[in-house]
Amino acid sequence: MSHAGPTLEDELERARDLSVSDLADAIESLGFECTRCGACCTGHDAGDETEPHTATVFPDEVREVQDAAETPLDWRDVARPMPFGLVEGDDGPEGETFEWALQTDACGDCVFYEESDGQGACSVHPDRPLICETYPFSVALGGTSQPMGEAVDEEGMVRAHECEGLGRDISREDAEELAAALKERAVRELEEAIGVRDEFAPVETGPGEVVVHDSEGAKRPDGTPVED
Repeated sequence: MSHAGPTLEDELERARDLSVSDLADAIESLGFECTRCGACCTGHDAGDETEPHTATVFPDEVREVQDAAETPLDWRDVARPMPFGLVEGDDGPEGETFEWALQTDACGDCVFYEESDGQGACSVHPDRPLICETYPFSVALGGTSQPMGEAVDEEGMVRAHECEGLGRDISREDAEELAAALKERAVRELEEAIGVRDEFAPVETGPGEVVVHDSEGAKRPDGTPVED
Protein backbone atom coordinates (compact mmCIF):
# COMPACT_ATOMS: atom_id res chain seq x y z
CA MET A 1 0.00 0.00 0.00
CA SER A 2 1.48 3.33 -1.07
CA HIS A 3 1.52 6.40 1.13
CA ALA A 4 1.35 9.97 -0.07
CA GLY A 5 4.54 11.94 0.35
CA PRO A 6 4.82 15.18 2.30
CA THR A 7 2.72 18.07 1.01
CA LEU A 8 4.10 21.49 0.17
CA GLU A 9 2.54 22.69 3.42
CA ASP A 10 4.45 19.98 5.31
CA GLU A 11 7.70 21.06 3.67
CA LEU A 12 6.95 24.70 4.43
CA GLU A 13 6.63 23.85 8.12
CA ARG A 14 9.95 22.02 7.94
CA ALA A 15 11.52 25.07 6.31
CA ARG A 16 10.14 27.34 9.01
CA ASP A 17 11.53 24.98 11.66
CA LEU A 18 15.05 24.96 10.21
CA SER A 19 17.67 25.95 12.77
CA VAL A 20 19.77 28.88 11.59
CA SER A 21 22.46 27.77 14.02
CA ASP A 22 22.56 24.26 12.52
CA LEU A 23 22.68 25.66 8.99
CA ALA A 24 25.49 27.98 10.05
CA ASP A 25 27.38 25.01 11.56
CA ALA A 26 27.26 23.25 8.20
CA ILE A 27 28.36 26.34 6.28
CA GLU A 28 31.12 27.09 8.77
CA SER A 29 32.40 23.50 8.69
CA LEU A 30 32.92 23.71 4.93
CA GLY A 31 33.88 27.36 4.72
CA PHE A 32 33.09 29.86 1.99
CA GLU A 33 34.21 33.24 0.72
CA CYS A 34 33.10 34.77 -2.58
CA THR A 35 36.09 35.26 -4.87
CA ARG A 36 34.10 37.46 -7.28
CA CYS A 37 34.98 35.15 -10.16
CA GLY A 38 31.59 35.75 -11.79
CA ALA A 39 30.93 32.10 -12.57
CA CYS A 40 27.52 32.17 -10.89
CA CYS A 41 26.47 35.35 -12.73
CA THR A 42 27.40 34.44 -16.29
CA GLY A 43 26.34 32.01 -18.99
CA HIS A 44 28.12 28.68 -19.10
CA ASP A 45 29.50 26.60 -21.92
CA ALA A 46 27.36 23.68 -23.03
CA GLY A 47 29.16 21.97 -25.86
CA ASP A 48 29.29 24.29 -28.85
CA GLU A 49 26.84 26.75 -27.33
CA THR A 50 26.59 29.01 -24.30
CA GLU A 51 23.65 28.39 -22.00
CA PRO A 52 22.29 31.68 -20.63
CA HIS A 53 22.48 32.40 -16.93
CA THR A 54 19.30 31.32 -15.11
CA ALA A 55 18.61 32.52 -11.56
CA THR A 56 15.09 32.38 -10.14
CA VAL A 57 13.63 35.68 -8.98
CA PHE A 58 10.34 36.09 -7.08
CA PRO A 59 7.78 38.68 -8.30
CA ASP A 60 8.32 40.94 -5.29
CA GLU A 61 12.10 40.69 -5.77
CA VAL A 62 11.63 42.01 -9.31
CA ARG A 63 9.79 45.02 -7.89
CA GLU A 64 12.45 45.53 -5.21
CA VAL A 65 15.13 45.78 -7.91
CA GLN A 66 12.90 48.16 -9.89
CA ASP A 67 12.28 50.36 -6.84
CA ALA A 68 15.97 50.49 -5.89
CA ALA A 69 17.19 51.42 -9.38
CA GLU A 70 18.55 54.92 -9.93
CA THR A 71 16.98 54.98 -13.38
CA PRO A 72 13.50 53.59 -14.17
CA LEU A 73 13.47 49.89 -15.02
CA ASP A 74 10.69 48.02 -16.78
CA TRP A 75 9.78 44.52 -15.62
CA ARG A 76 11.58 43.08 -18.67
CA ASP A 77 14.74 44.97 -17.71
CA VAL A 78 14.89 42.85 -14.55
CA ALA A 79 13.26 39.51 -15.37
CA ARG A 80 12.40 37.16 -18.20
CA PRO A 81 10.24 34.03 -18.34
CA MET A 82 12.19 31.02 -17.14
CA PRO A 83 12.90 29.12 -20.37
CA PHE A 84 12.26 25.67 -18.90
CA GLY A 85 8.96 24.40 -20.25
CA LEU A 86 8.87 26.75 -23.23
CA VAL A 87 9.30 25.57 -26.81
CA GLU A 88 10.85 27.38 -29.74
CA GLY A 89 8.15 28.21 -32.27
CA ASP A 90 8.30 29.97 -35.62
CA ASP A 91 7.78 33.32 -33.86
CA GLY A 92 10.11 32.64 -30.94
CA PRO A 93 9.59 30.99 -27.53
CA GLU A 94 6.03 30.05 -26.68
CA GLY A 95 4.05 28.20 -24.05
CA GLU A 96 3.66 28.33 -20.28
CA THR A 97 6.32 28.41 -17.58
CA PHE A 98 6.23 28.72 -13.79
CA GLU A 99 9.10 30.96 -12.77
CA TRP A 100 10.86 34.20 -13.56
CA ALA A 101 14.59 34.35 -14.18
CA LEU A 102 16.89 37.35 -13.96
CA GLN A 103 17.26 39.05 -17.33
CA THR A 104 20.34 38.27 -19.41
CA ASP A 105 22.35 40.18 -21.99
CA ALA A 106 23.35 39.14 -25.50
CA CYS A 107 26.21 37.04 -24.05
CA GLY A 108 23.88 35.13 -21.72
CA ASP A 109 25.22 36.87 -18.61
CA CYS A 110 23.05 38.43 -15.92
CA VAL A 111 22.32 42.02 -16.97
CA PHE A 112 23.38 43.23 -13.52
CA TYR A 113 26.81 41.60 -13.70
CA GLU A 114 29.77 43.92 -14.13
CA GLU A 115 33.43 43.09 -14.44
CA SER A 116 36.50 45.23 -13.91
CA ASP A 117 40.13 44.05 -13.88
CA GLY A 118 38.97 40.42 -13.74
CA GLN A 119 36.79 41.00 -10.67
CA GLY A 120 33.05 40.54 -10.90
CA ALA A 121 30.47 42.73 -9.21
CA CYS A 122 26.69 42.98 -8.99
CA SER A 123 25.18 46.39 -9.75
CA VAL A 124 22.13 45.59 -7.57
CA HIS A 125 24.05 43.75 -4.85
CA PRO A 126 22.11 45.12 -1.82
CA ASP A 127 18.83 44.13 -3.50
CA ARG A 128 19.91 40.92 -5.24
CA PRO A 129 17.53 37.94 -5.11
CA LEU A 130 17.85 35.38 -2.34
CA ILE A 131 19.12 32.72 -4.74
CA CYS A 132 22.10 34.97 -5.50
CA GLU A 133 22.61 35.87 -1.85
CA THR A 134 22.79 32.20 -0.83
CA TYR A 135 24.79 30.73 -3.71
CA PRO A 136 26.44 28.17 -3.76
CA PHE A 137 24.28 26.69 -0.98
CA SER A 138 20.78 25.21 -1.06
CA VAL A 139 18.62 23.07 1.23
CA ALA A 140 17.12 19.70 0.35
CA LEU A 141 13.39 20.19 0.87
CA GLY A 142 10.65 19.13 -1.50
CA GLY A 143 9.25 22.10 -3.41
CA THR A 144 12.45 24.15 -3.24
CA SER A 145 14.97 24.64 -6.00
CA GLN A 146 16.58 21.32 -6.88
CA PRO A 147 19.45 20.82 -4.40
CA MET A 148 22.76 21.08 -6.16
CA GLY A 149 26.09 19.51 -5.39
CA GLU A 150 27.25 17.44 -2.45
CA ALA A 151 25.75 17.24 1.03
CA VAL A 152 27.59 19.37 3.57
CA ASP A 153 26.04 18.06 6.78
CA GLU A 154 25.37 14.52 8.01
CA GLU A 155 21.62 14.89 7.49
CA GLY A 156 22.12 15.92 3.87
CA MET A 157 19.98 19.02 4.38
CA VAL A 158 22.58 21.55 3.25
CA ARG A 159 24.04 21.15 -0.24
CA ALA A 160 26.90 23.02 -1.85
CA HIS A 161 27.32 23.49 -5.58
CA GLU A 162 30.81 23.45 -7.05
CA CYS A 163 32.36 26.88 -6.48
CA GLU A 164 35.93 28.08 -6.13
CA GLY A 165 34.99 30.03 -3.01
CA LEU A 166 34.24 26.86 -1.02
CA GLY A 167 36.77 25.73 1.57
CA ARG A 168 37.81 29.26 2.50
CA ASP A 169 37.57 30.60 6.03
CA ILE A 170 34.26 32.17 7.04
CA SER A 171 33.49 33.98 10.28
CA ARG A 172 30.69 32.75 12.50
CA GLU A 173 28.84 36.03 11.97
CA ASP A 174 28.99 35.66 8.18
CA ALA A 175 28.00 31.98 8.39
CA GLU A 176 24.93 32.87 10.45
CA GLU A 177 23.98 35.69 8.08
CA LEU A 178 24.24 33.32 5.14
CA ALA A 179 22.31 30.62 7.02
CA ALA A 180 19.49 33.05 7.84
CA ALA A 181 19.21 33.98 4.15
CA LEU A 182 19.25 30.29 3.21
CA LYS A 183 16.35 29.58 5.58
CA GLU A 184 14.44 32.61 4.27
CA ARG A 185 14.97 31.42 0.71
CA ALA A 186 13.64 27.93 1.50
CA VAL A 187 10.54 29.42 3.14
CA ARG A 188 9.98 31.85 0.29
CA GLU A 189 10.41 29.16 -2.38
CA LEU A 190 7.79 26.99 -0.73
CA GLU A 191 5.41 29.90 -0.22
CA GLU A 192 5.82 30.72 -3.91
CA ALA A 193 5.23 27.08 -4.92
CA ILE A 194 2.04 26.96 -2.87
CA GLY A 195 0.92 30.27 -4.37
CA VAL A 196 1.59 29.04 -7.92
CA ARG A 197 -0.40 25.87 -7.23
CA ASP A 198 -3.33 27.76 -5.74
CA GLU A 199 -3.45 30.48 -8.41
CA PHE A 200 -2.81 28.25 -11.42
CA ALA A 201 -5.34 28.19 -14.22
CA PRO A 202 -4.33 26.99 -17.71
CA VAL A 203 -4.02 29.69 -20.35
CA GLU A 204 -4.23 28.94 -24.04
CA THR A 205 -1.19 30.40 -25.77
CA GLY A 206 -0.89 31.12 -29.47
CA PRO A 207 2.20 31.27 -31.70
CA GLY A 208 4.92 33.35 -30.09
CA GLU A 209 2.93 33.82 -26.88
CA VAL A 210 4.42 33.15 -23.43
CA VAL A 211 2.60 33.04 -20.11
CA VAL A 212 4.33 32.90 -16.72
CA HIS A 213 2.39 31.44 -13.80
CA ASP A 214 3.62 32.80 -10.48
CA SER A 215 2.10 33.16 -7.02
CA GLU A 216 0.19 36.24 -8.15
CA GLY A 217 -1.45 34.57 -11.14
CA ALA A 218 -0.80 34.36 -14.87
CA LYS A 219 1.35 37.12 -16.36
CA ARG A 220 2.68 38.21 -19.71
CA PRO A 221 6.46 38.51 -20.18
CA ASP A 222 6.21 42.22 -19.34
CA GLY A 223 4.80 41.36 -15.90
CA THR A 224 1.25 42.48 -16.58
CA PRO A 225 -1.63 40.14 -15.65
CA VAL A 226 -3.25 38.02 -18.32
CA GLU A 227 -6.81 39.20 -18.78
CA ASP A 228 -9.59 36.75 -18.02
